[in-house]
Amino acid sequence: MILPNRLKEGDKIGIVAPAGPPNREKVNKSLSFFEQLGLRVHIGNYLYDERGYLSAGDEQRLEDFHEMIADRSIKAIFFARGGYGSARIVDHLDMTLIGNNPKIIWGYSDITYLHTAIRQATGLVTFHGPMAASDIVKADFDRFSGQLFKQLFEPTELIYSEKVSPLYVYTNGTAKGEVVGGNLSLLVSSMGTSYEIDTKNKLLLIEDIGEEPYRVDSMLNQLRLAGKLEDSAGIIVGDFADAEPTVQPSLSLTDVFEDYFRPLRKPVIGGFKIGHCFPHFSLPLGVVAELSSESKSLTIDPGVR
Repeated sequence: MILPNRLKEGDKIGIVAPAGPPNREKVNKSLSFFEQLGLRVHIGNYLYDERGYLSAGDEQRLEDFHEMIADRSIKAIFFARGGYGSARIVDHLDMTLIGNNPKIIWGYSDITYLHTAIRQATGLVTFHGPMAASDIVKADFDRFSGQLFKQLFEPTELIYSEKVSPLYVYTNGTAKGEVVGGNLSLLVSSMGTSYEIDTKNKLLLIEDIGEEPYRVDSMLNQLRLAGKLEDSAGIIVGDFADAEPTVQPSLSLTDVFEDYFRPLRKPVIGGFKIGHCFPHFSLPLGVVAELSSESKSLTIDPGVR
């Protein structure tokens, strides 16, 4: 495990888009948030070079990311948005370059592909958190979500309890392990590739948006058949936004979760506001955490040094 260095006031950070094309006006609006944190912002050269549903060509998106990694003056990389496209460049990432220049990497959703690949290749801790154009500029981006960026400036143990949101216990127990995972559909899309997620003795985080119960059922079944649920030490069920069924009859999302999680002999807790939601509880991936049904809590080690 490699912890990136903490940020300091006056540090320069970079914004790139390895997936979908960000809205220029929204990115510009987000800059004031980073400036209020005392940070200077450098925009990727190809951030606005749209190519259909991609922010730029594969080579250009990869070049932007590698340049931010190689530039020693850039202390953290924040992604502008998710969408689709990270998987198209993952096999061309220079993992030696990334491992030799460990720095804060922050995003979620489609960025799950990069989080998993980078962590498993280098051991670098990365961060699951809201992004510049798709989250920070929204009217409902709240103070609590913004305050969680402060974990980047000082090593901070995070504690998620029912003070944040109501939590639901699917199965009881207490388990420790590295936090891994992210967007469920991205995790499933990596199956059978070199970037397939390793859940052995780890706490698996899942979240998603716009997936109906039958789709979530299908994806969880694939993880079940691949042994990923059984391998895990415990499961953190994040937010599943816009999951209402459009076809009836249907199981509820709770029905689906209970079908897959009740048989497991390990802690599985849902209700975490992690994902496409506000508040958005940001957390480091790759650090050790403890998930406990007894205290209904998730306690997470610091993600920076």
